[in-house]
Amino acid sequence: MNDGEKGYEYKIASMDELRLRWDRNIAENAGDERWINWGNEAIKDNKIGKCKTFVILFNKVPIGEGTLLLSPECSGINGRTELADGNYRTNINALRIEKKHEGQGHISKLVKHMERYATDRGYKAITIGVEASETRNLAIYLHWGYNTFVMSAIEDNALVLYYLKALE
Repeated sequence: MNDGEKGYEYKIASMDELRLRWDRNIAENAGDERWINWGNEAIKDNKIGKCKTFVILFNKVPIGEGTLLLSPECSGINGRTELADGNYRTNINALRIEKKHEGQGHISKLVKHMERYATDRGYKAITIGVEASETRNLAIYLHWGYNTFVMSAIEDNALVLYYLKALE
């Protein structure tokens, strides 16, 4: 999906784009080994079809991303079929954008693109998680229609709330 006038594009990441984003994420979180592990898992899971990462490109350079976790075998799902079961529901994970592009609607456009992808492949629902302390993000997700509470979990010492949106 192009927003050509402004130089933005929203699409499934190529392997090169995925590697560029993870190189950037790892550099921004230098010293935190988890980012290296998460990057390796994301690239592997994309290669074998357990997830699809989507990118926001600005002048052909990836400046943001989000991942659809399609399989309960993804480490972010960890067998929790109420979040992603491989057939009926999928999970949006790791929505990120570079600071200078925040607040311009790009994540919203990316999520709509991800929702269309899921709908076109027969998924009936998408889940999304938000740290309870991230009230701004929670308000945005509720506004987008992710308003059916699914579950809560403690992840990396934070309370994460999961919500579901039915797809049409």
